[in-house]
Amino acid sequence: MSESKCPYDFRVDVAGTGFTVLDRVYADGDLTEEALGGSCGNVLVSLAMLRRHVAPVLALGDDDAGGRLVDEFIQAGAIVEFITRRSGLRSPVLAQTLDTALGRHDFSFVCPDTSEGLPRYQPIGEPELTAALTMLAHCNVFYADRLSDSILGAMRTAGEAGAVIFFEPSDLEEEELIEEALQLATIVKYSEDRLGDRLAERLTDCISIVTYGAAGLEIRDRHETMWCQAISAPEVLDTCGSGDMVSVGIIDWMLANRIGTTCLKATDLLQGIVAGQHLAAENCAYAGARGLFKSRGADYVRQILNSPLSGREYRYSAATR
Repeated sequence: MSESKCPYDFRVDVAGTGFTVLDRVYADGDLTEEALGGSCGNVLVSLAMLRRHVAPVLALGDDDAGGRLVDEFIQAGAIVEFITRRSGLRSPVLAQTLDTALGRHDFSFVCPDTSEGLPRYQPIGEPELTAALTMLAHCNVFYADRLSDSILGAMRTAGEAGAVIFFEPSDLEEEELIEEALQLATIVKYSEDRLGDRLAERLTDCISIVTYGAAGLEIRDRHETMWCQAISAPEVLDTCGSGDMVSVGIIDWMLANRIGTTCLKATDLLQGIVAGQHLAAENCAYAGARGLFKSRGADYVRQILNSPLSGREYRYSAATR
């Protein structure tokens, strides 16, 4: 396997791959917006807007939807050299239906207008991995929310070079891959409702962040478990993207404080978690996964993440396990 030449004389803050789609948002029955979405897409583009050096590693189609996704990354300031546009591949599109009165959203790969299936996400393959190898060996954090053989290769490359591996699985369908991913991960963030009964006992060497929706979250390491109560939203119009905003806060905090893998403990992430919870609460008042960014701008988001309140107001209890 040949390695690419990294064209940068600095370490990339965050590289990542995974679920990145074009969201078609139907608010109260009407198509209101098309925007970059998916957990991986939301996390990476948000960090790019916060002026972090972000390098998505993706396989998209050479179509209009793929062009829209790449354009959003470019506008955010991301490094797009590692996004491949494949002819014959259709870029993924996801329909999001939003009930603004209830603050509830649903997702579907079926078009509400035509009832036809929408193109689905495809993971990176060997060509995308090969092109990104040198960059992956020079990143501080690697984020993934999906698995494939090539994604495992990316995790391996970044981890061996000392990167924090932030893994956020949404399911455990790739059973043959999940065990190695859990061994490679520095931090695993997952939903108790979705994966708690199948994942908790399999995590031994990493830090786990377990979300409980509106109640809050737990952060665990080998020695203790801490509870972080959720922060009340000023208004709830749309909860989409709340979990992604917590991830943004954690990763941004790690970068700001140069937190690496050496002797990393759950307590090291508490301030980042609280900052992310504040960001998630504020984002609920706006429609869309990054509604706060679009309505108030990245500078306002930066103020939230850097505020003394985010840094000091802990809402947790500690208990040794």
